[in-house]
Amino acid sequence: MSGEKRADRPEPTPAAPGAPLPQPVHEPLSPTVREQLVRAGSSTVANMLLRHGLRNVLMAGVRPLVAGGAPMVGPASTLRFIPAREDLDTLANYASSENLHRRAIEECPPGAVLVIDAGGSRAGASMGDMMAARLQRRGVSGAVTDGGYRDSGAIAGTGLPCFHRGNAPAATPIALHPVALDEPVGCGGVAVYPGDVVLGDDDGVAVIPRHLAAEVAALAADAASYEEFAALEIRRGRSLFGLFPATLESRQEYDTWVASSRPGLE
Repeated sequence: MSGEKRADRPEPTPAAPGAPLPQPVHEPLSPTVREQLVRAGSSTVANMLLRHGLRNVLMAGVRPLVAGGAPMVGPASTLRFIPAREDLDTLANYASSENLHRRAIEECPPGAVLVIDAGGSRAGASMGDMMAARLQRRGVSGAVTDGGYRDSGAIAGTGLPCFHRGNAPAATPIALHPVALDEPVGCGGVAVYPGDVVLGDDDGVAVIPRHLAAEVAALAADAASYEEFAALEIRRGRSLFGLFPATLESRQEYDTWVASSRPGLE
């Protein structure tokens, strides 16, 4: 499309001098990290990130297209929109193989999450069912936008985990112009760098800096396991005090419970 920027998929730039060097963009997650993140969930992961001083990690106003659906986890591949302009955003230009919106669908790596910065706009669709079906067929892990999708029922039918702010039935070129692939974006008020790990579930969508992903996943999985123990104790009538948050003594009880094969869990 005329006026569009051709992206060469740069490495993300560290936020400040001395920050940890980023891992290669779109490097696949290990099965262990993926499993730990899914088990822990976005809210627990956000709590673990708070221990690292990271507060703004949950996308505001973004919810799953299908409640109770499969979780979404993978490294971020990004697409950024700006408001459309009539001389550039025609249906003819939209059909071009150089259109960055269409390229994002064809180039998002398998296992990645397509993160779409729509500037919070639902005046045009960030994606429709044909694009979602193509992402699903290509093995992409999911898509998230701070705008909205059209053809919501059909997108749900693809089985692709998708997150958005709400329905956006109008055609994309009416309101949105794609300008960049795989550059830092903002989505739901959260900074997302290519390669960051994105986790979405019924609680929301969390963004994890890639260099922290393995550590946070392990901490979050451990916290989720302890919460299973705490919930079991609460159902038995135990007080929160001395149990949740965990104390040294309750952690010792938890370790004994784990060593005994977690009795009481179905």
